Amino acid sequence: MYNKLNSLNTDSVIWDNFRRGEKSALEEIYFQNVQFLFRYGKKFNADDDLLKDTIHDLFIDLIQNRKTLGPTDNVKFYLMRSFRRRLVLNIKKNRNDRNENLHEFIPEIIYSAEEQLIKMESRSEQHSRMRQCLSELNPRQREILYYRFECGFSYDQICEIMSIKYDSARKLVFRSIECLRQMFVEKHTIQFFLSFIKKD
Repeated sequence: MYNKLNSLNTDSVIWDNFRRGEKSALEEIYFQNVQFLFRYGKKFNADDDLLKDTIHDLFIDLIQNRKTLGPTDNVKFYLMRSFRRRLVLNIKKNRNDRNENLHEFIPEIIYSAEEQLIKMESRSEQHSRMRQCLSELNPRQREILYYRFECGFSYDQICEIMSIKYDSARKLVFRSIECLRQMFVEKHTIQFFLSFIKKD
């Protein structure tokens, strides 16, 4: 039965315990992240079976190669980076796409703030307008805003997971926010926008 590790354990301690072969550390990592990885994968519009297979293969690979894994102080980021790469390859494989350039793959990520926006409004017309604001961002913009504001990743981490340069990441975040600023014209939308950018 799964027993949760002491909550005082940091990511680096849990990860190091896993690398040493402690079963409880593996269980901690798996049960704390499996549902998150599945929800994250759904943002790529992948089917459930593909997501489950990718998550399964990811953890099998981690277990088999645990002795050669490097250290990390952010388990979620480590898993997301590995999972994203593996999922993209699987999606491209299913599409019979021989081009393995991951940088050229743009996930159709659905930014979860859309649900937050909808909850703040009551009229269907406003619902539609706010959904349109987010849908008008391109997939790359939605993805980077998700990592920056939803996940709280640093620019260095974003560069690593999206395979882009530091300056490019900052410019993309800035331009994405500017696009939203121009679209957020309704009273409640402005309130959300102001709370949104406070995280940066």
